[in-house]
Amino acid sequence: MAHVPASERRPQLIRAAIDLMSREGVAAGSTRAIAAELGVAQATVHYTFGTKKDLYRAVTEQLMADFIEQVHAASPGDGPFGEQVRTLVHALWTSTVAEPGRCILLAEVETLAMRDPELQEIIRELQGETERIAAAMLTALADAHGLTLAQPAREVAIQFLAGFDGLCGRHLVLRADHAEPDEEALRALDLLVATTVGLCLGTPARAA
Repeated sequence: MAHVPASERRPQLIRAAIDLMSREGVAAGSTRAIAAELGVAQATVHYTFGTKKDLYRAVTEQLMADFIEQVHAASPGDGPFGEQVRTLVHALWTSTVAEPGRCILLAEVETLAMRDPELQEIIRELQGETERIAAAMLTALADAHGLTLAQPAREVAIQFLAGFDGLCGRHLVLRADHAEPDEEALRALDLLVATTVGLCLGTPARAA
């Protein structure tokens, strides 16, 4: 392969690692296999990611960045606060379950982190950043409607993300290969939206 500047090679290797591990699992992400995936020398992977921790950090950060980018790209529309929250949540759901291999990969890294102090640091930072972004989005949406949140934005974000992760995990466990989310999953998602909006507005939750 022709010489490629390091600034371009790194994102290529991250994408190759994500593609490989999404298909075959996190354990398949050896430097040799990633190099073969992109068609480069194994030394190139070693040079780019000095340790497995560096690789896992790059992969998890890119996965979350991709999901968040798709949410930001979704327009919340011009409806009431609750409808706009629902639109953004469904955009996040669609981007998450559309590529189940990536969701499973992220879950695998999170599971490994429970026993690995170095990975714990990565996942802890990622968790905090995800909660911060979710809280900021809720705050911005409330400000746009002239609303004062009934609960602290970060506490609502934590509650929402915990429920969302659980629904995604349930879907991945119960789904048939390539199956669309079933009506039960979507009703549960709307109940989570209603609960989140209720916490924001200080009103009882009612599913749409």
